[in-house]
Amino acid sequence: MRRRLVVTYLLLLCMVLLALEIPLAVTVASRETDRAVADRLADATRFASLAAPAVRTGDLDALNDELRRYQELYGIGTLLVDQDQQVVSAFGTAPAAPAVAVRGALAGHQVSSPGTLWPWEREPLMVAVPISDGGAVLGVVLTVSPTDRSRRDVLIVWLVLTLVGVLAVASCLTTADRLASWVLRPVTRLDAAAHEIGAGDSAARVQPGLGPPELRRLSASFNEMADAVAEAMERQRSFVAHASHQLRNPLTVLRLRIEDLGSRIDDEELREDREFALEETDRLADVLDGLLALARAERGRPEVETADATALTADRVKAWQPLAERRDVELVAELPEEPVPARLVATALDQALDALIDNALKFTPAGGRVTVRLRSADGQTEVTVRDTGPGMTEEQCRQATERFWRAPDAQNVDGAGLGLSIVNVLVEASGGRFTLAPAEEGGLAATIRFRA
Repeated sequence: MRRRLVVTYLLLLCMVLLALEIPLAVTVASRETDRAVADRLADATRFASLAAPAVRTGDLDALNDELRRYQELYGIGTLLVDQDQQVVSAFGTAPAAPAVAVRGALAGHQVSSPGTLWPWEREPLMVAVPISDGGAVLGVVLTVSPTDRSRRDVLIVWLVLTLVGVLAVASCLTTADRLASWVLRPVTRLDAAAHEIGAGDSAARVQPGLGPPELRRLSASFNEMADAVAEAMERQRSFVAHASHQLRNPLTVLRLRIEDLGSRIDDEELREDREFALEETDRLADVLDGLLALARAERGRPEVETADATALTADRVKAWQPLAERRDVELVAELPEEPVPARLVATALDQALDALIDNALKFTPAGGRVTVRLRSADGQTEVTVRDTGPGMTEEQCRQATERFWRAPDAQNVDGAGLGLSIVNVLVEASGGRFTLAPAEEGGLAATIRFRA
């Protein structure tokens, strides 16, 4: 945008300079030509007045002496032609083709050539004046003048105009760059702040008081909007966290009372209802724990640090081995021998692996296999949890990170539908990427990518 504005300003200035300087340059050349032609016409007219009686009487000695001294003094050649176009006398270098000028002068006209002295041409200036006597044309006086000095004067003026134009362009470039920076600085800051807020930094704001008044008002409005959105999100997160925390106390009391009823219930059917109520309280407790974890993950923008992904992954696989053995599921870790660094939020990989391995063990049938693989590729640290369970379709994989979403065939499986949402929030806060996809050999592949 800044480059476009500067180019636009320069283009307009160049158009104005060309519109002014080209006519001025042509005018300078025409003026210098007119001056030289007027000077030579005055000399040629004087010689023509002297030549009239000399040509009539045939006594050309005095005239020839005058023309010779003129050529020696000024370096301007002269040519005297009679009415039959025969050269009577010549001094200096004669032009190659004066016939046109001579015929024009014999017709009674004053003739000059070329019409304009352009710096790139080397043609001499020819001026032809008729020798008249009582209305009759007796011959022609033709002067041949070198034009180096006149063309040099024109060229010097053109160079001055070019220098002025270059200085004007340079000045305009500096001014346009500063003007564009002044105008676009609030827009640049606004764009950067919008991207930072989109990346999760809710504290990003635009510096006020920059640029034109219209953009200042826009910056102030953006900051007010960002403050309102951040405040609303913070209130929402605080409400979720407080509500989840406050609900745990009555839920704990409710569970204790239901457990206490067990010793006073003799009816088997009532005992089954009691067990079902306890399971529901456990499920509600899981939902509250998930909401608390999600609220903590979304709050603020945690600091990113470098951790050893190999050690963290091996530790989490070891922690889940007892549960895998009880469910008769083979839990395998495919880890490199050397440490693999990863840039992530503290505990992000631990919590993400806990959620992913827990889900994989839930949905993998007895005799199945869950594989946790860690590798480093293309500047990224990649952790994949692959199971041999029923898996999900591609459409279900796209919906799985939504809060409280459950697959249609998993409604009776323990869980709150918040685990994958928490994983997604933690990975994005670390600047990474979380994807779900059907595994090639069946089941589901959950992949986490962090910056190495």
